[in-house]
Amino acid sequence: MDITLDLNGTSHRLDVDPRTTLLDALRHDLGLTGTKKGCDHGQCGACTVLMDGRRINSCLTLACMAEGKEITTIEGIGTPDQLSPLQQQFLDHDGFQCGYCTPGQICSATAMLEEIAAGWPSHASGSLEGPFDLSHAEIAERMSGNLCRCAAYSNIVAAIRQAAKADALHKDAA
Repeated sequence: MDITLDLNGTSHRLDVDPRTTLLDALRHDLGLTGTKKGCDHGQCGACTVLMDGRRINSCLTLACMAEGKEITTIEGIGTPDQLSPLQQQFLDHDGFQCGYCTPGQICSATAMLEEIAAGWPSHASGSLEGPFDLSHAEIAERMSGNLCRCAAYSNIVAAIRQAAKADALHKDAA
């Protein structure tokens, strides 16, 4: 099956089996190994990428379902030479240990901050109307689909909270 994936701002034509997951297409066909295969059942979040700005489990998404959508992987969020503010906060707050889940955590947190900015409540939100306090409980609820087997959760929450503060300061200054 011939498909075209719009990936990290670049168009890629692929010939894949219709049963190929987006995760396998990213890793095996395109050589983008930042997105990790964890459980392969949509339970751990290691494979989280953004599709049209929303977080998805790429292990549960067929590559053909991504055609015509804008896909962003960890490679599209930042580079080693130019980290995104969230990636920098993960480094500054030691928001990782082994690093295996980190790409999925960062992709998920990127979308989560956009969801909060758009006024989407969570189960932990005090009301259905924003703005929402970025409490530990709020972040933990919103990030609950991403597991860290090393248990770096407190540092991940601190990194997300600091990135959100820095973004708010940046927006206020603009």
